[in-house]
Amino acid sequence: MTTPTVTLAPGATSTTVPGTGVSAELAASFDLSRVLDDTMGAGSRLSASRTALERAAGSDVFGWLAHVRSAAGCSNPIRLCGTVDRIDAGSGELLARQSTADMPDGVIYKSCGNRRSSVCPHCAEVYRRDAFQLIRAGMVGGKGIDPSVAAHPAVFATFTAGSFGLVHTRRIAKSGKPIPCRPRRNPDVCSHGIALACNDIHDKGSHLLGTPLCLDCYDYDGQAVFNVQASELWRRTTIAVNRYLTRLARRAGTHLRVRATCCKVAEMQVRGVVHFHAVIRLDGYHPDAKDVTLPPPSELDVIDLADAIHHAAVTVGFTTEEHPDNPDGWRLAWGEQVDVRPIQVRGDQEITDSLVAGYFAKYSTKSTEATGHVSRRLNGETVDLYANEHGTHTERLIDACWRLGRHPAWARLRRWAHMLGFGGHFLTKSRRYSVTFRILRDNRVTWRRTTDDTPAADTDGETTLIVGTLTYAGTGWHTLGDAMLANTSADLARSRALVGREEVAHELSAR
Repeated sequence: MTTPTVTLAPGATSTTVPGTGVSAELAASFDLSRVLDDTMGAGSRLSASRTALERAAGSDVFGWLAHVRSAAGCSNPIRLCGTVDRIDAGSGELLARQSTADMPDGVIYKSCGNRRSSVCPHCAEVYRRDAFQLIRAGMVGGKGIDPSVAAHPAVFATFTAGSFGLVHTRRIAKSGKPIPCRPRRNPDVCSHGIALACNDIHDKGSHLLGTPLCLDCYDYDGQAVFNVQASELWRRTTIAVNRYLTRLARRAGTHLRVRATCCKVAEMQVRGVVHFHAVIRLDGYHPDAKDVTLPPPSELDVIDLADAIHHAAVTVGFTTEEHPDNPDGWRLAWGEQVDVRPIQVRGDQEITDSLVAGYFAKYSTKSTEATGHVSRRLNGETVDLYANEHGTHTERLIDACWRLGRHPAWARLRRWAHMLGFGGHFLTKSRRYSVTFRILRDNRVTWRRTTDDTPAADTDGETTLIVGTLTYAGTGWHTLGDAMLANTSADLARSRALVGREEVAHELSAR
């Protein structure tokens, strides 16, 4: 199902043509007519149909489809113009020059590459699949990672923030039955006259989930500061884990040194505070060859790794620098809910490598959607559309970011106010954990260049250099009709690929 492009301001209409949904969906579920009705109105739908027919009636429609194929599913492709030179790597001789003026539409289309599924479902799906391969390779090997890492002790850890105030939540009893949010026979009453109790059973999609019982009691400043400093808290935590493991190794008298190699993904809770999920692997290494990952000493196991994480989660904390609104700074530390579970690469255990990789990859394409707020970067002209010190939960949180960010030392809060203060990457890893996104993307480009109809001599990266002198020409498709044709073509291609993968999986399972 297609997802409309998110508007940048309440009530505003986006002029960007929506892209298709995730690649796992079949073409039968793709209803562009409905999307055009919902997002652009009947007039725009007629315009899209007209321009699509004009393009389809052209003599080179198939050449145009081939030209835009690499970006066909993108919601907001980047248009580039200029020249592309093919140069002999040995002699420097210019072998050929091609101008975009001679190409369809006079531009090259490039996918936007946005990882957020709410912005571009197609590019987010590509990112999700790369993230899955990257994360899983760090647990079982492959993609250039030694398969021996599968035998290393590894855990799945979750680090959450503490409480900034009582919020509505969905509670589940041990029996699996939902129970009231916060039942109290004689509830306390806050200083604002609000009873700190809730006898309702909230559904999963309830708009109350994550909202404070009393908006005026909630510590919005503390939550905004935690979000903006969460990456620093994580950095200090990894240092503490490695120091703890080093002490254990020295105590055991091992000849190898040890380190914790991590991959983490950030998830925005419905209350608007970030928390981290991490795969933490125990590695050994020799001090004279730090880049070579070795099995950890036999004296250390997954229990020692879990102990190191728990110790760091309890002991790590710091006080931020002063702020005019809080001269003493804010004390930051992890909350009490720190969960550490061993990962089993094979078997029927609760936590497996595929489960963790899929879970991480899913959240790597998320942003602040869980809170109900989605926007682009804010500025002085747009912030009032989203910030209100007396408004909703997210409006007050954005207001806190903007207000605290007025101080130069805290300017990052304004830069990341649209992310509720969190400015870190949603997926990060240790350098030695796994391959990089760039390697995966370069491998994909190489595969495409060597499996198309171009002669091998023209795609030999060792003898020929491709040098592009390109400039930005715009964003988005030229017409609504172009978007309709490109997105439909991409959706059909994804459907064929899905069927092919299912057939291969069926054949492999039948062996």
